[in-house]
Amino acid sequence: MPTPITINVKNMSSTPQSFFFFQAPAIYSGGTNVYTNSLYTQTLLPYSTSGAVLTFSLILQFLAGVQQQVSPPVVGQPSGQLAASQPIGLTPAAGGTPTNNTTTMLLPSLGLTVPVSTQGPQAGSFRIITPPYNPVLQSYNAGSAIQTVSGGVTLSNFVTATPNSNLDCQPVLQFYVATGTYTPGTVMNFTSSSATAALCDATPGYTTFNVAYNADGTWSVTPFALFSLSDADDWSGIVPGPNAEVRNEAGTATISTGSAANFLSPVTVTNLSNPNAIQVYGEYPVGPTGGPYRGLMCTSNAAGTAIFS
Repeated sequence: MPTPITINVKNMSSTPQSFFFFQAPAIYSGGTNVYTNSLYTQTLLPYSTSGAVLTFSLILQFLAGVQQQVSPPVVGQPSGQLAASQPIGLTPAAGGTPTNNTTTMLLPSLGLTVPVSTQGPQAGSFRIITPPYNPVLQSYNAGSAIQTVSGGVTLSNFVTATPNSNLDCQPVLQFYVATGTYTPGTVMNFTSSSATAALCDATPGYTTFNVAYNADGTWSVTPFALFSLSDADDWSGIVPGPNAEVRNEAGTATISTGSAANFLSPVTVTNLSNPNAIQVYGEYPVGPTGGPYRGLMCTSNAAGTAIFS
């Protein structure tokens, strides 16, 4: 079963509020302007008088997506129609197990082929190959899609496809909640909306976020429920950035940072910034950037990688 991400929202203000959800744009190679779509929107009554909680859940399954453009993308307008999507893997790091990381867009009836494994895309990305076509007659959007637990699929972020080319897409596992109303599939302004939105960062492995919209217009976000990347489908291509901290034994300072696929014991932290500060059989608080941390013993430290149990 693919792992779900769940975002629970409480409206702690005194008036009804409309909220919408969106994802951070992927990193694209082979496109120009990157656009973001709203994923879900709903009005929520004050929690103090209704007890209402708004829940948005999506599946951690990477999807390549394409759709016809009705017109060039415009904020506040639907991005397109007649979408197609395919579950797809991410390119592994060097030496990793190959994944089915490449799909080809089909025309004239819009579709995507079943993904196959290729060696061209960069680590952490998937590839959409576009065929030759006349962009004057018809334009297409291509990028990263998401599926909700109810089965609906939305093109989360995208670029205008270029004919007869390779489009590489590296998804970013960061999700936002903002006040306002954008119908799912509608283009929104990521830069302005994200500046005042609640960030739910799933990069460290969090799968559940409790979000409160406070009376003063600020947000409170509590992440929890860590998962292992090996528990999810087609996640072998993920290349985590620095998302782990090793603190000194007193827990008062960070002595090294690194990358961890999960924080379930034993925890393996790679690409350590300061491996010499970590002693085998020493006990250290270890966890995602900013915590929470757990006291663990270092059982191995070699070649920039430490294991904590």
